[in-house]
Amino acid sequence: MITGAKAMVEGLKEQGVDIIFGYPGATICPFYDELANDGSIQHILVRQEQNAGHMASGYARQSGRVGVCVVTSGPGATNLITGIATAFMDSIPVVAITGQVPTAVLGRDVFQEVDITGACAPFVKHSYLVKDVTQIPRIMREAFHIASTGRPGPVLIDVPSDVQNELFEYTDPGEVNIRGYKPSVSGNPKQIKKVAAEIQGAKRPLICAGGGVFSSGAQNFIRELSEKGQIPVVTTMMGLGAIPSANNMNLGMIGQFGHKTANYALNNTDLLIIIGARVGDRAVTAPDRVEEKSRTIHIDVDPAEIGKNMTPTVPLVGDVKNILEKLLEYDVLTDSGEWIEKLQALAREEREKVSEKRKGTIGPRNFMHALSDQLKDDACVVADVGQNQIWASKYIAIRSGRFLTSGGLGTMGYSLPAGIGVKFADRGRQTVVVCGDGSFQMMMNELSTAVGNGIDIKIVLFNNRKLGMVNEIQKKTYSAGPYAVHMPETPDFCKLAEAFGIESRRIDDEAVMDEAISRMLSFDGPFLLECVVDSDESTMLQ
Repeated sequence: MITGAKAMVEGLKEQGVDIIFGYPGATICPFYDELANDGSIQHILVRQEQNAGHMASGYARQSGRVGVCVVTSGPGATNLITGIATAFMDSIPVVAITGQVPTAVLGRDVFQEVDITGACAPFVKHSYLVKDVTQIPRIMREAFHIASTGRPGPVLIDVPSDVQNELFEYTDPGEVNIRGYKPSVSGNPKQIKKVAAEIQGAKRPLICAGGGVFSSGAQNFIRELSEKGQIPVVTTMMGLGAIPSANNMNLGMIGQFGHKTANYALNNTDLLIIIGARVGDRAVTAPDRVEEKSRTIHIDVDPAEIGKNMTPTVPLVGDVKNILEKLLEYDVLTDSGEWIEKLQALAREEREKVSEKRKGTIGPRNFMHALSDQLKDDACVVADVGQNQIWASKYIAIRSGRFLTSGGLGTMGYSLPAGIGVKFADRGRQTVVVCGDGSFQMMMNELSTAVGNGIDIKIVLFNNRKLGMVNEIQKKTYSAGPYAVHMPETPDFCKLAEAFGIESRRIDDEAVMDEAISRMLSFDGPFLLECVVDSDESTMLQ
């Protein structure tokens, strides 16, 4: 006989889980007791429950495994909601476990009760409210299967405290077999043949790579398709790194804040091949216009995304890696010589624009170029949301590493906890967090988590003493101008870092920029580099 809590721990071990991120409370204490007694799974105590979700997400994105977070009921669970929704919008495999009040008092609004399965229903792949302890082994096995197959995403398991304490006779639930859940991964052979024919007939082909390329592990196949077919590549923000920045076929990021050349290519292609991207509004700002001028192929594992925002000429459902592997068996060479020549000329012109050196403030573009020059090839850059996200995504060169951010939900406060999650997945990975003063103040409590666990993470903080992106939008769009965005009371971030036992430096002159970056990257331990930015610095005009 074992308890439900023990079955939960054993279920995690069965899935190979060796680390979880969480914050305990009364209704999840039985699980924590078994976790402590077992001792084989490392628990990382976060400082706020939302960040447990972001750490699990960062861990999952770097490791390729399912991330796990655990919190208590009521406010613990509701604090986690944003972390779950962030993972859902970016298709990250996460299993979230929440404690719940005893089954006998469910629905009576007792202390720290909230219907978390109902609250999370719109942004989880599936959720379980466990009322029968004998079902825990099956549920644990199913949850990891659902989170990691098809289009990845979060799964919620809500377990009342009495169910965690209940004894039962364990029986093996057998292989996972969920009625109605059979993700299509192979791709239809006839559709793949059609795609090959479309590519062969194109003169201005273009690949648009999204985050699904990483979920599938298809980066090398994207590069091979580009090379073999002579097809230029653009990426969404989530697709950055699918092809190295220095590859001459990489035109950069598309969208509202993307590269001029990439957007030109998107609006002038005669065959758009969308791979693992959902045609989001920030990436493809005018899908109707693209449709009018181009034939389109949309490859995605999630059939719900195909046709949602753009009707493809050839839809193709399946795992990106599987499909590309089969597609590359065909002749995919295009007659794209003139097209490539024109695009590469435009890209060179765009890259050669030089920003003047500054004194008194740091130019974000210049800083990102300088940072890129010193980053290791396989570095992981984790950007927050706001102006810092745009500067990082446009100007940091990603070679064989990763660029992580909250692309779908746009969650401020994502970068530091996600970066910590990356480091737990790979301690040796050079990891740099890029954030603004607004987003940093939403998550700076996790500096304690970093220090307490010996996490060697580097933080670049752009400080303009305001909510820069909102300020920029208000100035360009609204008659009243900037309102409720100024933060003159912003703290001394270097003193704050010192309070956490973290080394730091503040710079406002580009003459010392290279030396400051070198100091940050070479320092053995966490480091905060604060960069003073002009309060009117823009993203849209760069």
